Amino acid sequence: MFNRKNTILHAAVFFVFTVCGTVYAQTITTASAYFKTVSEYYGSIKDYEADLDLSAGKQQMTAKVSFKRPDLLRIDFSNPADQVILFNGDMLTIYLPDSSAILQQSVQSDSGSGGASLATPQGLSLMSRYYTVAYETGQDPVPLDETSDEKVIKLVLNRRNTAEAFRSIKLSIDAGTKLIRRVDAVTPRGDEFIFNFTNYKLNQDISDQRFIYDPPSSANNYNNFLLSN
Repeated sequence: MFNRKNTILHAAVFFVFTVCGTVYAQTITTASAYFKTVSEYYGSIKDYEADLDLSAGKQQMTAKVSFKRPDLLRIDFSNPADQVILFNGDMLTIYLPDSSAILQQSVQSDSGSGGASLATPQGLSLMSRYYTVAYETGQDPVPLDETSDEKVIKLVLNRRNTAEAFRSIKLSIDAGTKLIRRVDAVTPRGDEFIFNFTNYKLNQDISDQRFIYDPPSSANNYNNFLLSN
């Protein structure tokens, strides 16, 4: 029942967690060095909020992302309306209003490949371990796309082995604000997921209460969904 939605959610969870640890460089040398400084900068950010547009095939999703160090994450969707993804450092909770379903996954905080690691600045370090990093067009800023005047630094990450969920990942980092603007990921099957982040607000002293969520009690619960096919 949830096969297609799980594919999209797996990608969304993976990338939103990953992006929580990313962006800035004062000296651009190699792509790997730039990628490292990007990760280190996100490690200095206390919290942020941003608007998110997600494209998964023909499906379009919009949401607001809230993140607070070290590993609190909440995504409130306006499309699909009322859908929520919440990670509190130990438990991943996803509410799917259309299916009246609550998906939950317990995450080991000491797992090197678990959601907790990807939700921290160390997540980018893990990606550099599992993916090679290169400039797509060189270290000079280029337009975000052919219709945009916004200048970004583009990185391409290619997986080192076939165990990784994505064959390649492209990161577009705004050359002015030094924040990630776009993530473009392709699965081994050729499915493409595009994440656009805009309207960042940094270090707003977001309350911990923001990351408390009680899904409707009438919804059905499905545990360990990330481990299910």
